[in-house]
Amino acid sequence: MRGKTLLIRLAALAVCVAVAATMMVIGRGHTLYFDNKTIENYQGNEYKAFERVVVTIDGEEVAKLGKRERGMATWIGQSFKMTLEITEKKGDEPRIEEISMDLPYSVDGIVINLPAYLAGLPEDAWFSEFVPMVEEEPGEDEPLPGEGDEFGLEGDLGMEGDLGA
Repeated sequence: MRGKTLLIRLAALAVCVAVAATMMVIGRGHTLYFDNKTIENYQGNEYKAFERVVVTIDGEEVAKLGKRERGMATWIGQSFKMTLEITEKKGDEPRIEEISMDLPYSVDGIVINLPAYLAGLPEDAWFSEFVPMVEEEPGEDEPLPGEGDEFGLEGDLGMEGDLGA
């Protein structure tokens, strides 16, 4: 009986290790943000935002971006592919760009500036990590919602005596 219990525990451990190894190979999830924003004064040059960019991933349209807009998609794995339909200026015919890139394992929120990426600029120009803004908690001087009485009805309500009488 003791040998059977040990065998079951070893089998369970082997299954856990196999699942962990599989997840490592598949990769982790990433949230990707696509910016269609002008890059001003990068090494003395300006890289203008496109009139319109349509981002397609795995045959599914995930974002339609005008100037100064940001889109978002979720991707699992390290190898990322997308198709961009780019309209440079109003009235131009759109062109198609196929993009493939390897995503860093250690970063979850990845911001890709599309005009800078397509201009062939180095990674420091088009890649950044998304850091959400942290809202400050209310200070101790500020009353929290529901604290105090906005209408001056706090304390005695002007009723004297027994309510049941």
